[in-house]
Amino acid sequence: MANGTKPEQASRKASRGASRLEGSRTAQVAGRLGMACWGVVHLVVAYLAVRVAFGAGGQPDQKGALQEIGSTSVGQALLWVLAVGLFAFGLWQFVMAATGYSWVAKKGKRVRKRIGSGVRGVVVLGLAYTAIRLATGSGSAGGSGDQTQQEFTARLLALPAGPFLVAVAAAVVLGAAIAALVKGFKQSFLDDLDTGDLPAGTRSWVKWLGTAGYAAKGVVYAIIAVLLGYAALRSDAREAGGLDKALLTLAAQPFGVVLLVIVALGLAAFGVYCFAAARAHKS
Repeated sequence: MANGTKPEQASRKASRGASRLEGSRTAQVAGRLGMACWGVVHLVVAYLAVRVAFGAGGQPDQKGALQEIGSTSVGQALLWVLAVGLFAFGLWQFVMAATGYSWVAKKGKRVRKRIGSGVRGVVVLGLAYTAIRLATGSGSAGGSGDQTQQEFTARLLALPAGPFLVAVAAAVVLGAAIAALVKGFKQSFLDDLDTGDLPAGTRSWVKWLGTAGYAAKGVVYAIIAVLLGYAALRSDAREAGGLDKALLTLAAQPFGVVLLVIVALGLAAFGVYCFAAARAHKS
């Protein structure tokens, strides 16, 4: 028969299903390794932030972290590892955006998590591209996070009702800041982990690492939102900024060195948390 017997059809169907399952597992493993690379980036950003706090200079953002890694004696090889890992992590985030978070009961919350994964995927793939450019020496990594943010703000300001659109963008970033702070202090990030997969002695540490990490990210997002809001108020894109300007703004405040070191420790905590999440994240 052209289509084979029913047992043969069932066998082929089972084989295709097993192949898809194995491919899914492979994608998950690659994505988890990529999440560990995402943690490395945060650790280097934290290191750069501490350097800035003590006046050593540097560009304390994700691009600056990749450039710092590339400057080491084994930097090119590390950049390739990070590029592959970040690319895999970005793709995994897109998969999560499309079909993930099935364990979340509330549909609205599940949709928000999927949108967050999609945005994260875009950011991470951009960093993977930057890492490839640095590894191949095909050009600079592009502008800093400040320059990218200012160019985006300038394009918005050039549109009709531009200041209003920038204010809306600031409100969105502020919403992300509040969400990160709430996620950290309520420890709701644990809902996305199978904590039973973690070594028994590390579970309490993972809680505190995640709390400190999300709190630090919330503070940084809040500063970026304030910078965007001020840019909207002044109709001046130069007032906007990314992660690097947010950290430098924090350093310029009273007790800025102490504040920046605290936030840097939080970012480092998030980096270490990523290693645990890479092992225990639900899929």
